[in-house]
Amino acid sequence: MKAVVVYESLWGNTAAVARAIAEGIGPEARALSTAEATPEAIAGAALIVAGAPIQGFSLPTDRMRDGVKLDTVPAPDVSAPTLRSWLEHLPPGHGRSAAFDTKIRWSPGSAASVIDRELTKAGYNPLAKAEHFLVAGQTGPLKDGEIERARAWGGQLARIAG
Repeated sequence: MKAVVVYESLWGNTAAVARAIAEGIGPEARALSTAEATPEAIAGAALIVAGAPIQGFSLPTDRMRDGVKLDTVPAPDVSAPTLRSWLEHLPPGHGRSAAFDTKIRWSPGSAASVIDRELTKAGYNPLAKAEHFLVAGQTGPLKDGEIERARAWGGQLARIAG
């Protein structure tokens, strides 16, 4: 089964979760940034898993991204398109999907619900309930155990997808 895990990541936390999910899905799964997830790279995918950090209580927009302070340490990586922008250009397909986000425990809102909706509109029906992975602060790191939880969730998605 061809599976891709597409992510937007500012400080590397969401990228680390995406790589762990891909590992859990299996050796044929690839984790790709929104810059790497070209139409050619995702063509024929039976499963698209997509994730982003919560920003402004939702999936980041280009305008929200423009407001990210570039002088934080570590500096955010704003070189790849937002996942919202990537989803707007996702060609129609037929397959399954799953969504995740990274967030601070107390953060209200969800990026994953927007991701789910947009993947469904493109023809990728949800395989499982969206998942939320926790970071310790705005720039991270991930909370203890979140990488292992992401890997296990990827394995669960692979089993459900059959």
